[in-house]
Amino acid sequence: MAFEGLSEKLQDTFKKLRGKGKISEADLRETMRDIRLALLDADVNFTVVRNFIKSVQSKAKGESVLEGLNPGQQIIKIVNDELTEMMGGEATTLKKSEKIPTIIMMAGLQGAGKTTTVGKLAKRLKEEENARPLMIAADIYRPAAIEQLQQVGNQVDVPVFEEGTDVDPVKIVEDGLAQARENKNDYVFIDTAGRLQIDEKLMDELKNIKEVAKPTDILLVVDAMTGQNAVNTAEGFNDALDITGVVLTKLDGDTRGGAALSIKAVTGKPILYTGQGEKMDNLDIFHPDRMASRILGMGDVLSFVEKTQKNIDEKKSLELAEKMKENSFNFDDFLSQLEQIQNMGPLKDLMGMIPGMANNPALANVEMDPKDLDRIKAIIYSMTNEERDNPDVLNPSRRRRIARGSAQPIQSVNRLIKQFNQMKKMMNQMTNGNMSGMENMMQASGMGKGMGKLSNLAMKRMSRKMKKNKKKRNKKKRK
Repeated sequence: MAFEGLSEKLQDTFKKLRGKGKISEADLRETMRDIRLALLDADVNFTVVRNFIKSVQSKAKGESVLEGLNPGQQIIKIVNDELTEMMGGEATTLKKSEKIPTIIMMAGLQGAGKTTTVGKLAKRLKEEENARPLMIAADIYRPAAIEQLQQVGNQVDVPVFEEGTDVDPVKIVEDGLAQARENKNDYVFIDTAGRLQIDEKLMDELKNIKEVAKPTDILLVVDAMTGQNAVNTAEGFNDALDITGVVLTKLDGDTRGGAALSIKAVTGKPILYTGQGEKMDNLDIFHPDRMASRILGMGDVLSFVEKTQKNIDEKKSLELAEKMKENSFNFDDFLSQLEQIQNMGPLKDLMGMIPGMANNPALANVEMDPKDLDRIKAIIYSMTNEERDNPDVLNPSRRRRIARGSAQPIQSVNRLIKQFNQMKKMMNQMTNGNMSGMENMMQASGMGKGMGKLSNLAMKRMSRKMKKNKKKRNKKKRK
């Protein structure tokens, strides 16, 4: 996650407050200093940091906070609320025109991911609203810009209007909008030209397109990896075009995350979406409250549930539950589960959404290498239908044949079979209400060494909690 460094520093700061019955003015000053340094190091705008600290300090100085119950937790809540407010308060969505088409003008510098974002947004609207979008190729300057938009259009099955590179972009937009109205497209995306930096010629062209198109939304696509420059870019485009919102791309990259925390406070315009990765599904609605919660290590359960619902096939899940009850879980089911988990995104990010897991040391090694899944597939595809359905028949000679067929060492075949049996046993225990086999779950799924550490840690916590609850129940019974 882009905020990993910031999150770690803030959590270290709050550890000092937890458990304190009373927090002094000196404690508060030290906490505010640590938070200020953490935000500045994350590349948050200096003025934004100063206002943030001033607001938190003002609210935390109240007698009811410093001298009340759990003052540390109250300060964390204040910081969480202020972070949420700094990033926009609540999620913002696209505006919708009263009559079709809704026109969305996309702007941004070269390399920010504008064209890819057009495709992601169009795909999202098709899936959520059964929309019929049209893309207009208004970038006639960048080499292969039109071809790239056409490729994106093919990927998401959305038509692209283009008139080559010899026609004025304003004329292209006019003609494209005429076609959209004729074909009754309900959304139009205008993919405008970018530059390596903001210049007068670019802004004049964008202003002319805005005047002709009268867009419902003007979305600025900003590369989060450019740090403070992202905020400067947002300011420049906003001054010229009065943008309505921002799409922050490459949030999964090696960035300190300050751009996301600063853009709303500096421009007054909300972040609508965040892009992570090149796949057309990798576009998420930006929820300031959820992001604040993740930064402070409190997880993001709602986003986790949404990802699960989006990527896990409900019908397959019900079928799997029946198979677990009947103890007929086979290698095809095993492979299906791995593929669905992989589709949900990087495991490290997923685990970071679970409360208490963010910045856990065990997460450092938690990754699922796509090559590992390819090797597992090769082994399973080298099995016969009988062997996949009934792994008990996998004697040494069959295993050697599978190893040759998959071009994998016999040790890898044996390891996979062992992991499968562990997972099958664990699932059987779970369906019968026995949680003792849970610690094998992550290792059985073939997701790397770090998963074993993570599952052990989680199981220890769960075990302690269950024992504690059991003691309480027994105590009540004795009374």
